Amino acid sequence: MKLLARRTLIQAAVAAAAALTVAGAFAQAPIVIKFSHVVAPDTPKGKGALRFKELAEQRTNGRVKVEIYPNSQLYKDKEEMEALQLGSVQMLAPSLAKFGPLGVKEFEVFDLPFLFKDDAAFRGITEGPLGADLFKKLEPKGIKGLAYWDNGFHQMSANKPLHKVEDFKGLKMRIQSSKVLDAEMRALGAIPQVMAFSELYQALQSGVVDGTEGVASNFYTQKTYEVQKHMTISNHGHLAYAVIVNKKFWDGLPADIRTALEASIKDSTTYANAIAATENAQALDKIKASGKVTVYPLTPAETTEWKKALMPVHHDMESRVGKATIEAAYKATGFTAPK
Repeated sequence: MKLLARRTLIQAAVAAAAALTVAGAFAQAPIVIKFSHVVAPDTPKGKGALRFKELAEQRTNGRVKVEIYPNSQLYKDKEEMEALQLGSVQMLAPSLAKFGPLGVKEFEVFDLPFLFKDDAAFRGITEGPLGADLFKKLEPKGIKGLAYWDNGFHQMSANKPLHKVEDFKGLKMRIQSSKVLDAEMRALGAIPQVMAFSELYQALQSGVVDGTEGVASNFYTQKTYEVQKHMTISNHGHLAYAVIVNKKFWDGLPADIRTALEASIKDSTTYANAIAATENAQALDKIKASGKVTVYPLTPAETTEWKKALMPVHHDMESRVGKATIEAAYKATGFTAPK
């Protein structure tokens, strides 16, 4: 009996030691953050994500590991938000148009045509109370907003020149899933086509759509300029992203880890916003140098005509976006409707 009891004690001790070893190994395992996005690594958003990875891993001394999945490697536009809510990924940086289909329609205020006269006007929203209020509306959806990343102004492209409003008539134009963008294209006389960003090049190449809107850095890195003949520098819209995280995951992080990640997000946001204008200017120069696209700016008269056609969209979207939200955006940006 004594021998049996002794063996039992030894086995229990061995099991306890093994359990402690396993527990120690798990305790030392890094916290993995899967960060998914739909654009190329060498875009402002792609570079911002890589800078966040670098800072987060450095400042947590390896206790956090950030895995970046660009170019829709894991999920397409429509899929990634659900994946975040389910916890299949922890972080995303979707364009702001993605939150309307999620049920937070107020975010579509960012899509109103000609709302922003410059980057400072855009930051009047994102760095002010309206930007913070919009992030709060995501929390009931299980999403925590961390930062806004700017990527500059939208331009138009197509396989025909787009100078006048009448030039859009009947064109199938790819848009993101936004009722404001849908209304914008219809106001111009075009036929809006909602399509995942990852499918755009092939759709343009095959003629499924005739044109699109976007920023120069995305036109260049996705090579869409190879399958479009004309590009109009219209600055009619603004592209930006929200860096978001699964709220349950975020709230469950140790406080010191969360503090380090907040600092990393803040610094990577400064970096991403700083390079956006430069990256778009360089991309536009490369597109022009390719000789594959005719690039031209709108004249003042053409801009006035576009604005006249598009301003009714602001009023029409009050019932969807909310009149109070639109008025708050006007105040934050200094926007005044043209007479």
